[in-house]
Amino acid sequence: MNPIVGATAHEIAEHVRLGTVSPVEVVRAHLDRIASIDERIGAFEVVRAERALADAEALAERSDLADLPLAGVPVAIKDNVAVSGEPMRSGSVASDPQLQPRDHTIVARLRAAGAIVVGITRMPELGAWPMTDNRFGITRNPWEPSRTPGGSSGGSAAAVSAGMVPLALGNDGGGSVRIPAAACGLFGLKPGNDVLPRLEPHDWFGMAENGPLATTVADAALMLSVMAARDDLRDVRPPARALRIAVSTRHPLRWARIDPAYAQGVRDAAEALAGAGHDVEEISFPYPLSHSLHIVLRWMASVAQDAEAWKIADLEPRNRRHVRLGARARRAGFVRLEAADRYRAQMRRFFERYDVLVTPTLAAPPPRALSYHERGWLASILASQRFAPMTFPWNYARFPAAAVPAGMHPCGTPLSAQIVSSDGNEGLVLRVAGVVEAARPWSRHAQSG
Repeated sequence: MNPIVGATAHEIAEHVRLGTVSPVEVVRAHLDRIASIDERIGAFEVVRAERALADAEALAERSDLADLPLAGVPVAIKDNVAVSGEPMRSGSVASDPQLQPRDHTIVARLRAAGAIVVGITRMPELGAWPMTDNRFGITRNPWEPSRTPGGSSGGSAAAVSAGMVPLALGNDGGGSVRIPAAACGLFGLKPGNDVLPRLEPHDWFGMAENGPLATTVADAALMLSVMAARDDLRDVRPPARALRIAVSTRHPLRWARIDPAYAQGVRDAAEALAGAGHDVEEISFPYPLSHSLHIVLRWMASVAQDAEAWKIADLEPRNRRHVRLGARARRAGFVRLEAADRYRAQMRRFFERYDVLVTPTLAAPPPRALSYHERGWLASILASQRFAPMTFPWNYARFPAAAVPAGMHPCGTPLSAQIVSSDGNEGLVLRVAGVVEAARPWSRHAQSG
């Protein structure tokens, strides 16, 4: 395997800026990696082989190449973000297959910074589920191919975890960056409100945000800073003062329990933070159950809104039911913005006492990689609830939250800790994650990949 494959985005960009490797060499090496492994993983819906090489050739001629922060860095884009000249299917055969006339603002910013889009990654239909499969195929976890990489940004996470690209774009309406990051041993960040340009045309009533997936905190921070046009977000130095950090391994549902290995992973991350001089307190986080129904109804209504222009009969069976329920919730007036505002205010009061909250990102190992799209709605609901109930509250609050690798589960997939802070604290989340990474470095790529 070419040694440039597996390098960090920082390393690749530095080599390209110095002229020790060309953008074409970088892209060709990663395309070779995709060709050799993706038939087994299924991360990509579209591979832009010829167009990516042409983009790399054009990049090499740019007069500002030596100044580009992502010079020659291959990136993958999730299938619900527009890339000029490519289809945007949102994981569904029901969608319009026409080629997109322009790049989404985020894609345009990545290209302007020197990144090369090598492909479009697979996602579940409408991004509704935390398992990545659809009628186009199944995406598998590079660490343990019998299991899902999570979702809905599962293709993006699998591509990074398997070393097919160093960076990928995902988006997160209920955990869809953090869940696959956790399942695949990556760092993934959902920023808070108004940091990045939003999804088009809908953003799940304010819950959905675009976000980076990477193998290091510094790489994710670099990608985030480019997408946000904010250089300050590249700072991943340790916090300058001792932080008040709350740690909770409580399940959001009072009758349910976190898998012991995931709970231990969080305690290990907390130990690293305490060892760095921070004031760490284990608590039982007060998940407000009164808001749970509002969160579920907004999720259903969001998916229904995304599918408005499509024929419901063309959707997967599980999503037909999901969309019908969501449409009824909207018509009945159950999507109440004031309920989310009250929740947000309640969470702000919690973060007046603590700088950061650390929880498990997942409650249990990822489910088997199966054709959930052929199964009923209830099967997907139950699978989702069992392993991925930890992330949705922070979309509802619109607070920044990240997934950080935290060891390995006996089943062969990574563990992960979720780091949360109040709105506007993306930089703090990145710096805290950097402390965990420095104290407990993780394997950057799947060992089975």
